[in-house]
Amino acid sequence: MDDTQKWPEVEKAEAGKRRELVLQGPAVDRRIASSGGLASAVYSLTLLNYLEVSQCPSLTEIHGGIQRLTNLQSLILCRNKLALVPDVLDKLQSLKVLDLSVNNLTVLPEGITLLRELNTLNVSCNNLEVLPSGLSRCTKLSNINISKNRIAEFPADFYSDDLDLLSTVVASDNSLEQLSGEVHKLSALKVLDLSNNKLSEIPSELSDCAKLKDINFKGNKLSDKRLEKMVNGCQTKSILDYLRGKGKGSRAEDGADADKGRRQQLRKKKGKAGEEEKDEEEELNRMVVRVLNISDASAAPTVRVSAEVKDVRPYLVCCVVRGMNLRAGNALKRFLVAQTKLHDELCGRRTTATIATHDMQLIKLPLTYDVRPPTQLKVRSQRRGGMTAVELIRHLQLEADELRKQKKRQNVTGLHKYLQILQGKSLYPCLVDAEGHVISFPPITNSEKTKIRKTTKELFLEVTSGTCLQTCKDVMDALIAKMAELNKFTAEHQEEAGSDGEEDSTGKQTTDTETSGELIVQQVRTVDHDGNLKVVYPSKTDLTKDTDNLNVIW
Repeated sequence: MDDTQKWPEVEKAEAGKRRELVLQGPAVDRRIASSGGLASAVYSLTLLNYLEVSQCPSLTEIHGGIQRLTNLQSLILCRNKLALVPDVLDKLQSLKVLDLSVNNLTVLPEGITLLRELNTLNVSCNNLEVLPSGLSRCTKLSNINISKNRIAEFPADFYSDDLDLLSTVVASDNSLEQLSGEVHKLSALKVLDLSNNKLSEIPSELSDCAKLKDINFKGNKLSDKRLEKMVNGCQTKSILDYLRGKGKGSRAEDGADADKGRRQQLRKKKGKAGEEEKDEEEELNRMVVRVLNISDASAAPTVRVSAEVKDVRPYLVCCVVRGMNLRAGNALKRFLVAQTKLHDELCGRRTTATIATHDMQLIKLPLTYDVRPPTQLKVRSQRRGGMTAVELIRHLQLEADELRKQKKRQNVTGLHKYLQILQGKSLYPCLVDAEGHVISFPPITNSEKTKIRKTTKELFLEVTSGTCLQTCKDVMDALIAKMAELNKFTAEHQEEAGSDGEEDSTGKQTTDTETSGELIVQQVRTVDHDGNLKVVYPSKTDLTKDTDNLNVIW
């Protein structure tokens, strides 16, 4: 390994006896490529309790010298091209957080199972086919994310009373064929995501997990078709109640199709029971998305993309959504919380993609997706007023550093992760309206000028990414599906609007209106600087994955 070139971050950490080190981005990646790996001096920083090396595709393996960093509490090695991690991690007995996500790993080191202090394990987006047996020895494990791998089953000892702190299990997009009834032993389980697997059954014992609040089984072909509809359209409580009923033997399960058996049982009852079944069926199908297909291209909203964004943040999809009731009760708050959750999970804390939402009535069309120098990009942010991108990022960096100090340097905030994306770039991406105002500065912030409120009736949705166009589409699909789900919830609960006398964007007093729960999605065209079509969203190939419950109408 060639250490002839300088690694200023490492030198600074050594000289200052620092306890954390972050190495990420193109500049670091070039050094790793030319040196054949990390500088060996990294493995001599024995005071470190936080080490992050990320977004370096030239990093394909970690040297065994990492075992010397025995004070590490957080080891973040995400978004590289790691194919191998040495089986020496068991020496890191202080380790609490291990993130190996978005790499090329096919196997995990067995030593992971000996980390007694480990509470967070993220190995998502790899090529894993199995998990090491013995995870039950990690008795302080609280969160595990194994999504987007090829895992066919959980280890037998995973369903263990010893994992009595395990609260979050995310295992979506794998090849899991079975969830054992022993899952009830995970007494602290609150979140379980097994969407997009190969499950045919959900054990009734799952309902015995007393703390379970959020489950996701969408995208599985369940043999109980009634249950399959429920997991695509109902709240967690309804599904658990249904499973609890199955466990008590309240349903006729004589080997025939489960859905048919339930219908036969209901037919024996008279009057009201039949009506309730019909109402229940209708309720499950109320999530409707109607796509407004603009045949006349000139009538569709258009975003022009400048050639310069290619080297900064090239991918963008947009659409307009009507029919979203944000005025009723806590509807707006639920929507903002859902957007934040998508940012944290599907968007990788904005590092993979970023969502922006705007009040369509406050946008001056046409829009341009462009770039500007940091000192010339000025945006009126939602918390700080007008300032340049340089000033805004400086403020955010100070906030992120202060938050890290408050957490005693053991965590890198979401702020740190997405602020690094623009590091070293001479131009920043922005969405600009017809008057030259920046309404979006991805992945950092939206403009106060187009902020959505309870009175917003039309939303302009925007998803950008530096990864690929399909990522943008997947995130937009998920956002629209969540909006439909939230709108359905609002319609069902008939929440009243607050009497705040708020005015809409035209200055008129607003009154509450009922919502049917149906969303209308209007296509938006994205064109290049010469006017040639780049993408239109949604197209006939969008909103098709795992959205059977949406009932998309063209």
